[in-house]
Amino acid sequence: MDIDWSLFWESLGPLSLAAVVGTIPLALVSFVLGMVLAVAAALMRLSKNRFVSGLARLYISVIRGTPLLVQLFVVFYGLPSIGIVINPWPSAIIALSLNVGGYAAEVVRAAILSVDKGQWEAAYMVGMSRHTALRRVILPQAARVAVPPLSNTFISLVKDTSLTSLILMSELFRKAQEIAAFTQEFMLLYVEAGLVYWVICLVLSSGQMRLERRLDRHVAIA
Repeated sequence: MDIDWSLFWESLGPLSLAAVVGTIPLALVSFVLGMVLAVAAALMRLSKNRFVSGLARLYISVIRGTPLLVQLFVVFYGLPSIGIVINPWPSAIIALSLNVGGYAAEVVRAAILSVDKGQWEAAYMVGMSRHTALRRVILPQAARVAVPPLSNTFISLVKDTSLTSLILMSELFRKAQEIAAFTQEFMLLYVEAGLVYWVICLVLSSGQMRLERRLDRHVAIA
């Protein structure tokens, strides 16, 4: 098969731009909101109130037990049937954030439980309330444990944004589909899109390793 290198280089700019203005912002916003949901769900799971804990368990179970594609379709195509119409961008953010929150909640919960109970006792001894101890002592230490799996979650999220092309979201893979439909060079454009995703993930993986090494140095110093 002959490769149309001129098309490859011509399409690289639009694909990269779609990644910068579509894929990466979508992943960042969804991850931040998802982490807010994850921390809330993790704390609810740790609650002694069975109703509160049960709600968190149900949320996590539903998210982890259903495909992301189904969640996207429910938000974008399903909600309009009951009178709730949401545009592609917020629909994608809602679905991706809920998905991240459900998966990351157990990571956050495990990280909190990994902190030695003596840290709680030490915080109480200096007069901290449970809320203050959690915010200033427990969560910062839990973050060190949670960084590697949460980094992997973010990298997976970047790739999962490709599914939003099915709800008409303008992002990297959607742009590849548009160019491929116009040029009929499907193999070339899809492989090229895959290469752009790969480069993004390589950059993120490099940043993850640097962050982990920095956190390890702080732990060693402590």
